Amino acid sequence: MRGIRIGSAFGIPIRLDLTFLIVLPLFAWLIGSDVANLALVINQLFGTNIDGVAISTGSLQWILGGAAAIGLFAGVLLHEFGHSLVAMRYGYEIESITLWLFGGVARFKEIPEDWKQEFTIAVAGPIVSVAIGVVSYAGFLLLPASQGPAQFVLGYLALMNVSLAIFNMLPGFPMDGGRVLRALLARTRPHAKATQMAAEVGKVFAFLLGIFGLFFNLFLVALAFFIYMGASGEAQQTVLKATFQDVVVRDIMTARDNLDVVEERTSVTELLERMFVERHTGYPVLRNGDLIGMVTLDDARGVKEVERDAFRVDDIMSDELTTIDPDADAMDAIALMQERGVGRLPVVDETGELVGLVSRSDLVTAFNIIRSRGSLDSLPRTDAGIAQLR
Repeated sequence: MRGIRIGSAFGIPIRLDLTFLIVLPLFAWLIGSDVANLALVINQLFGTNIDGVAISTGSLQWILGGAAAIGLFAGVLLHEFGHSLVAMRYGYEIESITLWLFGGVARFKEIPEDWKQEFTIAVAGPIVSVAIGVVSYAGFLLLPASQGPAQFVLGYLALMNVSLAIFNMLPGFPMDGGRVLRALLARTRPHAKATQMAAEVGKVFAFLLGIFGLFFNLFLVALAFFIYMGASGEAQQTVLKATFQDVVVRDIMTARDNLDVVEERTSVTELLERMFVERHTGYPVLRNGDLIGMVTLDDARGVKEVERDAFRVDDIMSDELTTIDPDADAMDAIALMQERGVGRLPVVDETGELVGLVSRSDLVTAFNIIRSRGSLDSLPRTDAGIAQLR
């Protein structure tokens, strides 16, 4: 979720996802078209007498809808800053805060594993939302009855921010309540096990929310889907991290002595024959023993069959290399492969010399062996966590 950067605060980039540019006017329209009914709800809850008919005529209803929608998402942004600033106090780096279809997401470079830290970070957002609701309600009370439009906006924001805080505290991992649940579970269990348990609760919550949404609001069905996927994704990532704890690239790479390589002057025909015989789909390319590029099956496929004897590996290889240090964490290799969309990484030492290659196959093999050794028997026996490597 990259989004369009619109600024930064406290050193944290603020981004807008493209879906936000759709949902903001949609929310403004939904609120504006229902101003009279919403005013009635506010009157019943807060004991006021906002004239719903008066504020729902002409262009005023759309102005109020726009103001309420902007205020709502501003509250969501502050909610995410609540999480982020507390996390920064603990030393965690925040990549960005992004507003999107379902509210906001604060992207952490590292997920807290200390249960006390995660608990504090998780509750900080809802506390900020409740505080915004209280401030909005105070402003609502201070306004004279003649300021019906402003009362409506503040009353709506007071109601919605408190409601969002309550909803976020439901145990739908990876929502705030689910993270609180994981933090509490992690008091007496390994972090990976606590994540698995919280994720299962989150999936059940998502299923129930989806059923409810089918009868009352299809938006909730979409939200349930993303909660389910988020719970599954974070649980898988946690399993990977626990599996590869203290494992470095050197431990799992194919060493230089056992590495299949090609020379730059090899023809594409010869390359494809080697790929067929050796069952490899990618090779480091060497010139006088030095790494100069990588060539893959996709590169070779781009050459017409009649021209494959004439084309050489150095004609089709990629010389923009993504490499990794042999002492880097295995999880760093996984993240780099995902970020760059590659299936293998040349392993290069501090002198720039090729010392090996780590591939998705190496990672999958290492994952299965480590799990089979029984070091993670407390976790469910599933290969779901490695699926993202394939």
